[in-house]
Amino acid sequence: MNKLVRFSHPAADAKARVGLQVDGTIYDVTDQFATIGAWLRASVGRAAAAIQDLTTAQAQATIYALADFEPGSGQGRLLAPVDTQEVWAAGVTYERSREARQEEAQDGGDVYARVYGATRPELFFKALGNRVVAPFDEVGIRADSKWNVPEPELAVVFNPALEPVGFSVGNDMSSRDIEGENPLYLPQAKVYTASCALGPGIVLNPSADWPETTIHLNIERGGTVVYSGSISTDRIRRKINELGDYLGRSYTFPEGVVLMTGTGVVPPSNFTLAVGDRVTIEIDDIGALTNTVKLV
Repeated sequence: MNKLVRFSHPAADAKARVGLQVDGTIYDVTDQFATIGAWLRASVGRAAAAIQDLTTAQAQATIYALADFEPGSGQGRLLAPVDTQEVWAAGVTYERSREARQEEAQDGGDVYARVYGATRPELFFKALGNRVVAPFDEVGIRADSKWNVPEPELAVVFNPALEPVGFSVGNDMSSRDIEGENPLYLPQAKVYTASCALGPGIVLNPSADWPETTIHLNIERGGTVVYSGSISTDRIRRKINELGDYLGRSYTFPEGVVLMTGTGVVPPSNFTLAVGDRVTIEIDDIGALTNTVKLV
């Protein structure tokens, strides 16, 4: 499927541009949609037609080869596929996530068992769009935490009407020891510099059904794989529209919003990230997001 991307390229004055990726080509559609938010606003009530608008814009677009955006190409770079959108996240949507939260909790984690089966989902703010880490940039681990992990997640992109319009790959970085000490420390465990990465693009798919796909996590240290795992999206307990409904209760998203939908891939309790680790999250038919790790 086609992807909506943000990019910069020396031939376009290195400014942030909006593009439609079709196979190995990126079509610059910035003249029609200057921002991701502009397209999301235009998609309200007409998501399929708005996707067709992007296809129509190809005819007059400047063309770039996707190979120009590979690391080391010396040409363009892909940016996180958000600009003014907020990024939120859902927690404890997989049974494995519930188990992991209970394992790390110093009080036994009854709160996680209860939210897993509750009517209201756990939802929390993650990052402003301008603070989201792009593909191949560095994600952070907290200097005051000793137990840090990536959380590979399928991200749903909603327009301002909370209509789903596509999917992306997300990394919800987490300090497990901070949240484990006390659930009220969740904001500090989840929201800090370079704690959120998205990309490489938004697969355009205005569906309220989970894509039938698999999420993979691979962590390399010094060129050696130190952890790998995967899980199918059919293990997500919640529905897309259910999460969108609660996300929009008593809160509006005039520029649209991205929701990361929880993780079911959890490294063992004796694993923590180290500076220089290379984290790759790949979701079949959605894309692959690679970042290295730094201390913040």
